[in-house]
Amino acid sequence: MADAAPLLLDARMTVTSWTADAERLLGYRPAEVLGRRAADLLLPEDAARIPELATRCHDGGGWAGLLCALHRNGHAVRLMVRVVPIRERAPTRENGGPTRWVVLLAEVAGGPGWDMSRAVLERMNARSPVGIAIVDMDLRYVWSNAALEQFGGGPPQQRLGRRLADVQPGLDAETLEAQMRRVLETGRPIVGYEHVGHVRSEPHRETAHSMSFIRLEDDQGQPIGVYYTVVDVTEPYRARRRLALLDRAGEHIGRSLDVMQTAQELADVAVPGLADFVTVDLLESVLKGAEPTPGPLRDTTAVPLRRAGHQSVRAGVPETVVEIGDAATYQAGSPPVRCLAEGRSWHEERLDPLAKEWATGVAGEQAASFLDLGLHSVMIVPLRARGVTLGITTFFRRDREDPFDEDDLALAEEFVDRAALCVDNARRYSRERDAALVLQRNLLPHRFPEQDAVEVSACYRPADELTGLAGDWFDVIPLSGARVALVVGEVTGHGIDGAAAMGRLRAAVQTLADLDLPPEEVLAHLDDLVSRAAREEGSGADTRTSGMQAVGASCLYVVYDPVSGGCAMASAGHPTPAIVTPDGTVTFAQLPRGPALGVSGLPFESVAFTLAEGSVLALHTDGLIATPRTGRDPEAGRERLRRALENNQQPLDGMCRTIVDDLVPTRPYDDVALLMARTRRLGAERVATWDLPTDPAVVAEARKATTRRLGAWGLNELAFTTELVVSELVTNAIRHATGPIRLRLITEHALICEVSDGGATAPHLRHPKTTDEGGRGLFLISQFTQRWGTRYTPEGKVIWAEQSLTQPAM
Repeated sequence: MADAAPLLLDARMTVTSWTADAERLLGYRPAEVLGRRAADLLLPEDAARIPELATRCHDGGGWAGLLCALHRNGHAVRLMVRVVPIRERAPTRENGGPTRWVVLLAEVAGGPGWDMSRAVLERMNARSPVGIAIVDMDLRYVWSNAALEQFGGGPPQQRLGRRLADVQPGLDAETLEAQMRRVLETGRPIVGYEHVGHVRSEPHRETAHSMSFIRLEDDQGQPIGVYYTVVDVTEPYRARRRLALLDRAGEHIGRSLDVMQTAQELADVAVPGLADFVTVDLLESVLKGAEPTPGPLRDTTAVPLRRAGHQSVRAGVPETVVEIGDAATYQAGSPPVRCLAEGRSWHEERLDPLAKEWATGVAGEQAASFLDLGLHSVMIVPLRARGVTLGITTFFRRDREDPFDEDDLALAEEFVDRAALCVDNARRYSRERDAALVLQRNLLPHRFPEQDAVEVSACYRPADELTGLAGDWFDVIPLSGARVALVVGEVTGHGIDGAAAMGRLRAAVQTLADLDLPPEEVLAHLDDLVSRAAREEGSGADTRTSGMQAVGASCLYVVYDPVSGGCAMASAGHPTPAIVTPDGTVTFAQLPRGPALGVSGLPFESVAFTLAEGSVLALHTDGLIATPRTGRDPEAGRERLRRALENNQQPLDGMCRTIVDDLVPTRPYDDVALLMARTRRLGAERVATWDLPTDPAVVAEARKATTRRLGAWGLNELAFTTELVVSELVTNAIRHATGPIRLRLITEHALICEVSDGGATAPHLRHPKTTDEGGRGLFLISQFTQRWGTRYTPEGKVIWAEQSLTQPAM
C-alpha cells in the first residue's frame, strides 16, 4: 500500500492524527475528525464490526481487510485497510499491549490491488489446488508448487533447473515450450490452452490439461520468465469427445439403406475416435434381408457370420485376413461367440498377448496372436435392434496405450445401438425392396416370345431409384396368323402399388389379346375392367389399391401383320408412337389420343396403314419426352425424340439404349419405358393361299394342295396332321358357313393353317362320347396341334390352328 493515506488511533480507537492524504481521500478536515471514534467514519454495518476488529488487532498484532467509509459529501468509499500497532515498549500484563495504532487507507477503486508480502504470496501459491510453475528465460524450472506433483515429475526441489521434457517425457514438450516462447516474445498471455498426452502419474491413460501461460516481467518491464498453471480437464475432455463421437455417428451412420454400407459406416466412425481397429460381423440372414431368429441364439457354433465392415488406423487394415463379404468363423466358447449368444457386451482391459486372435475369424495354424498383431485391449458389443441380435462389433486398441474402460464400453454400446437400428432398417428395406423387385420382374416380360413379325428391343428406367418400381410396362404378344401385338402402358403412381396395378392391367391386356380383337375393342374392354374395379372398391376404400391406381392409366395397343404389312393401333390417353421409315425419315402416327382408362367411358378410335419392311416403331411412355424444363409439352418432347431417331444407324438394341441415355437424365423426371420394333415381311414363298368353292368335293383337292406345299417347304413330317386339320376346317366351313372360303398356310416359327369364311358363328369344342357319330373334328384338332382359335374380321371369321416346327407331330 505505497500510496496509502496514514492516520493514528489511540487504544480506544479514537483518531489522534489526521493527514492531508486522509483528508483528500475522505474529505474531512483535521478539526472535524480529531478526537472522534474511528467507527463514526464508517458505514453503520461496518461500524458495528469495530469491537470485533479491535479484539483481533490486540490478539493478532494487527489486521488487514476491506471496510466502507462515509465521505464528507455523503457517498460511500470502499477502502483497503491495514492496522499496524506502534509498540513503544514491550507489552506486559500490566500495560495491556500497544497504546497506539497506525492505520493505512487506500481506495479500492483506484488502487492496483491488495499489497501482500512475499510470504503471503508464496503460501497462497503453494497451497493452491491448481498446479503452478515458473520457468526462466531458458524454460528451466525455478519454482513450482506442491499441486504440480499430482501430474508426476517429482516434488518441486527435483524440478529445479530442469526442463519440461526432462520431468514429463510422455508429453509433447516441444509444443508446450513453443507456447511459452510465444508468450515470452509477444507478452500476450495464452489462457485455456488444452493439451492431451500421458503424464508420469498415469502413463497408460490419456489425460487432458488446460494450461495458461503468463509472462513475468521485472520493474523495468523486461521479461524474466513464464508463469503457468495446469488444471486436469480429462473428464470434461472425454465427455466432449464422447459427445462428438455420438454426433459423428448420428451424422454418418445410416446415410443409405444398404446393410453393408451401414456396417462399414459404423466401423469408419469408431476409428480413430474410439478404437484403432474395428470389425463388424453380421448374421448371414441379415445380409440377405431375412428375419433373424428372435431371442438368444442357441447353436452359436453353427451360426454363419460374414464380415460386413472393418476399419483400422493403418492403411489396408493389416490386422485382418477376412475380407468384406467373406465368412467370419469364431472358435466355440470364444468371447465373440458368447456375446452373440447372450446378447451382452464384454471387454478386456489387458488381453493375454500370447492368446490366439479369435477375432480375425481364422482358426488353426493361420491364426495370429494378439502379440503378433499388437492388440492389447478389446470390447465386443452385439448389434441388437428391436430385441433381435444382428451381429457383433469388435473394438481393439493397438497404438493407443490406454486400455478400454467402462466409460468407453458405455460409449460403444450407445452408438452401436444407434447403428443397429440403422442396420435393421436397411435389412427391412432390402427385404421389402427385394420382394417388390421380384414382383416387378415377374410382372414384366423376362424375354420376348419367339415370333417372326418384328425385331424388338426395350429399355426400362424407373424414376424411383431406391425401389426400382414403377407403373410403366411394355409387352410383345404373338397373335394368330403370324401377327404380333405391341403394347406400352403407364399407371399413375410409383412403388409397389403402381407395380401391382400395372401387373393387373398387363394380365388383362394379354387375356384380351388372346381374343384376337381389334385394338379399339381391346381398349374398350380394358376401360370397362378399370371402371368396374374402381366401382367395386368404392369411395371408402384405400385409394392406393390397384384398382384406383389404374384409373387414369394410359395404354397404346398396336397390331402388326407381317404377311400384308398392315398395322392397326389405338390409344387410351397415350402418346402416339414414332415411325422411322427405312430411309431414316421420322414421323408420328396420326392417331387420335383417346381418353385415359376408367375416366370417361367414351369410345376409342383406331387407325390402320401399311408399313414398309424395315420400318421402326418406337412406342414409349410420357417419361421419355417429358423433362423438368419442358414438362408434358408434347411438341417439344416429340422434337427431341425426332432428333434422336433421325439417321441413327445403330442396331436396334444399341439404338434403344442410346435414345434413353440421351433423352433421360440419370434421375428421371418420370418413369420411362421404350419399346422399339423393326418390322419384317413374310415373303410369298412362306405363304400359300387358295380360294375354295363351297363344294364338298373340294376337300380332297385342298388336302392334295396342302401336301404339295408342305413338300416344297420340307415339312413332309407334318403332312398327315395338316391334312387332318385342313379336312376338318374346310368341311366345317362348307357345311356351316356362308360366303367365300379361303385356305391359307403360313410358315414361320410354326406352321399356321387358316380357313376363313363369311359366317359370324364360331364352332365350339365338344367332348363326344364313344357312341356319338359326330363332333370329333375340333377335338382332334385340339389334340394334334399346338393351339387353335377363332378371330373375327369385317368379312366374317377365321379359324386357325398352329403346329410347332421344333417338336414332332403327334
